[in-house]
Amino acid sequence: MAEADILAARRGKLARLRAQGIDPYPYRYPRTHTVRQVRDAFGDLAPSGRSGAQVRLAGRLVALRRMGRASFADLLDRSGKVQLYASTNGLGAEGYERFVGDLDLGDIIGVEGEPFATKTGELTVDVQAFTLLAKSLRPLPEKWHGLRDVETRYRQRALDFIANEDARRLIIGRAQILRACRSYLDAHGFIEVETPLLQPLPGGATARPFVTHHNVLDRDLYLRVAPELYLKRLLVGGLEKVYEIGRNFRNEGISSMHNPEFTALEAYEAYADYEQAMELAEELVVACAMAVAGTTRISHGGRELDLTPPWRRASLLELVASASGCDVEKPLPDLVTEIERNGIPLPPPLHRGPKGKVIEHLLETCVQDQLWEPTFVLDFPLDVSPLAKRKRGKDDLVERFELYITGREVANAFSELNDPDDQRERFAAQEALRAAGDEEAQPIDEEFLRDLELGMPPAAGIGFGFDRLVMVLLDAPSIREVLAFPPLR
Repeated sequence: MAEADILAARRGKLARLRAQGIDPYPYRYPRTHTVRQVRDAFGDLAPSGRSGAQVRLAGRLVALRRMGRASFADLLDRSGKVQLYASTNGLGAEGYERFVGDLDLGDIIGVEGEPFATKTGELTVDVQAFTLLAKSLRPLPEKWHGLRDVETRYRQRALDFIANEDARRLIIGRAQILRACRSYLDAHGFIEVETPLLQPLPGGATARPFVTHHNVLDRDLYLRVAPELYLKRLLVGGLEKVYEIGRNFRNEGISSMHNPEFTALEAYEAYADYEQAMELAEELVVACAMAVAGTTRISHGGRELDLTPPWRRASLLELVASASGCDVEKPLPDLVTEIERNGIPLPPPLHRGPKGKVIEHLLETCVQDQLWEPTFVLDFPLDVSPLAKRKRGKDDLVERFELYITGREVANAFSELNDPDDQRERFAAQEALRAAGDEEAQPIDEEFLRDLELGMPPAAGIGFGFDRLVMVLLDAPSIREVLAFPPLR
C-alpha cells in the first residue's frame, strides 16, 4: 500500500474505535512486569511448559502474524522483545477479531496473560486480555528491518529508536556510563556542582563562542565554552574536590568527532597535580568500562582494545619528532621550512605561529591516528596552554596531558596554574592573539583573577569529552550515534 493509503486506513480505524466508545489514548496501564522480568522469571520453562502465572506487559507491537483462529505477535518494551500468542480460546471470538482487526504494527498496547513455552521452547505470553494504549497513525519501516539511510535515521530519531535496537543500546549505555562517572566521583569525595551556562566572558578553553543577548540586562552573553574558571573559583572558596557534568557550546564545525553542543565532565582536586589526574583518568574509565561491558578488554571497530592500567605515557615533543621527522626544538621559521620539506600539509595561518599550535597540528596529522591503546601525551608548549602550570625544570612547557584512546582525544588535564601574576601575563598574551584576529584566544577575566588573588591551592584538573568516551566504550563510529538528537544541516 502507498503511504497515503496506510495513513487513511489507520485514521479510519481510529475513527471507528472512537465511534465504539473506545479511547485509543487512555491515561495509564499498570504493568506487573517488563519483558526482561518475564524472561528472567519464566525463561527456563521446558518446551510446551506453562507457568501458571499471570503477567501484565505494555509495549509496542512490532510484528503481527495472522494465522486464522490464532496469531502470533511481538511486543517490544525498553528491556526487550517477547512473543505474544492471541487466539479465540484466550480472547474469545470478538476479542480475537479486535486484536487482529483493530491493531496495526506500531500500536502501543497492554496485554495480560500467562507465560508459556512453545513446542520449540520460545517464551510466549498467552494473551487473555489486551488494551490499546496509543494508536500509531504512521507505519513503521517496511517489514521491521529498521531504517537504513543514515540521514533519515538522524532526521527521524524517534522512528530510529523504535526500529533500531543498536540506537537504543547506545542511549541506554550512555546513561550507564554517566551513572558510573557520578558513582566513582561521589565515592572519592568529589562534590557535584553547577556553574553558569550563560557567561559574561567566554573563558576556560580556546574556542569560538556562541553569542546571545539578554534583553533585561541589555548586554551580550556567551554560551559557555568550558566551566573551568568557575570550578577553580570553587577551589578558592574551599570546596577542594568538585566536578560538573554538563553542556558546553563551541561555534565550530560538525564532524564524526565534533559537535557544537557537547557534554563535558570536568573534575578538580586541590593539593594534587597532573600525576593524580592520570590516576583518576585510569580509574574512572575502568569504572565506566566495567559498568557497560564488565571487562577492561573490549572491542572497538572490530579491533581489540585493552583498557587495563597502567597506561602508556609519552612525551608530546618526542612523539611528534619521531612521527614527523622534524626537529621540533628549532625556531618557528626553521620548523615550518622543515615541515614543508617533509611534505606535511600546514595551513598558511600556522606559518605565523604560535609554535605550540604548529606542534599541536603535527600531533593531529602525524601522531593521533597511531594512538590506539590508551596513551597520555605529556607536556605541551606553554603558548597553547594558558591555564596550566609550567613544567618543573622546563619553563617553555607546561604540566598538561591529553588522553588518547582509539586515535581520539578523550581528555585534557593540567597541573592548574594558581599564580595570579603568571595567569595575568598568560591572559595578556591571549589578548594579543585576539587582537591579531584569533577568535579562539581567551580574554582577560578580571573577576577570575581577583578570586585567584585570594589564593587557590595547588590543584589538578581534568576535562573529559563525555560523548567521545561513550563512543569509545560503546563502539560507536560517530558522535552523532551517541547523541539522542544530533544537529543537522
